[in-house]
Amino acid sequence: MQPKTSRELFDKVILPVYAPAQFIPVKGQGSRVWDQDGEEYIDFAGGIAVNALGHCHPRLVKALHEQSEKLWHVSNVFTNEPALNLAQKLIDNTFADRVFFANSGAEANEAAFKLARYYAIHKRNPYKTKIITFYQSFHGRTFFTVSVGGQAKYSDGFGPKPADIIHVPFNDLNAVKAVMDDHTCAVVLEPVQGEGGLTSATPEFLQGVRELCNEHQALLVFDEVQCGMGRTGSLYTYQQYNIKPDILTSAKALGGGFPISAMLTTNEIASVMHPGVHGTTYGGNPLACAVGCEAFDIINSPEVLDGVQKRRALFIEKLEEINDQFKLFREYRGKGLLLGAELQPKFHNKARDFLNVATEFKVMILNAGPNVLRFTPSLIISDDEIKEGMLRFAKAVEKVVNA
Repeated sequence: MQPKTSRELFDKVILPVYAPAQFIPVKGQGSRVWDQDGEEYIDFAGGIAVNALGHCHPRLVKALHEQSEKLWHVSNVFTNEPALNLAQKLIDNTFADRVFFANSGAEANEAAFKLARYYAIHKRNPYKTKIITFYQSFHGRTFFTVSVGGQAKYSDGFGPKPADIIHVPFNDLNAVKAVMDDHTCAVVLEPVQGEGGLTSATPEFLQGVRELCNEHQALLVFDEVQCGMGRTGSLYTYQQYNIKPDILTSAKALGGGFPISAMLTTNEIASVMHPGVHGTTYGGNPLACAVGCEAFDIINSPEVLDGVQKRRALFIEKLEEINDQFKLFREYRGKGLLLGAELQPKFHNKARDFLNVATEFKVMILNAGPNVLRFTPSLIISDDEIKEGMLRFAKAVEKVVNA
């Protein structure tokens, strides 16, 4: 008999780039998770905004099972029905005319940044390569995407970085104006910065950036890997700002837990591409797209989207009850169920402590930097689960505060 897999095995066999919790989840259903010992946890983390419909949603399980008995993989040498169906759903419900599928947010962003430069070089001039992006942003872990990301701790130490990438403060339109010129090929941003602390773009800022891009014939690229797919209460967050990007990336919740990502763009921008310019082996595979189709249909419904703000309000109500007792939070950030609670200065650099202790009380949360607690639960989590999870979290808070 094979011995029980232990947490200690992680430290022996996995590359040491993560520091996971001490328990090992083995089963999930809805917004609850069970570990190896049968202990039950309430999940406020949602796989970092991936499990938008909770764990093992029956319709997703059914879609995966049915597709698993038909066709798993054919590569990009052939197309397949689920990929075409999901692409059509995305096009019908967004600004886009064309879709490129990949497997992760980083891959979707890599494709977006390559497309932006390729379009500018071939449609404008070979020197139009500058990318303007923002401090505290996060766009993935490939060398290009981590360089566009605005957190040096993730990109330093790997040698020379891709050139012609400029970082400026987020929500500072004057800073963008100061570096914007006719050599700019794209401005890249998250409408709500995820890893950077759940900071939302202001309407005035996004409108101004859109106008600057129009003026300088630059593309506006929205990374909606974390804030898209219903997370903030609309299918995509850009739809709340009354502007349209030229390129948008989507991942995380797009597959409801199954790895898939997409880059969306227009016919005009897509027109520069041709076979061989870019590609991926697994992108658009039938398994992922079949699950993605089902997840899309469930999320893109009034029942789910309209419930996001109601659930956010309940989260904040319960966080305020904790705050009344412990004076823990300074402000609430983000949109919808991409919810951040910024810690008071006296608790700065302790966000990870709250995360770790929360697991002792059987609730799973996240942090977004050292000073912000992050909650990205299922979009269909029940009120009772929110209340029960918050009771558990309150006990964790008490332990940390009184330590």
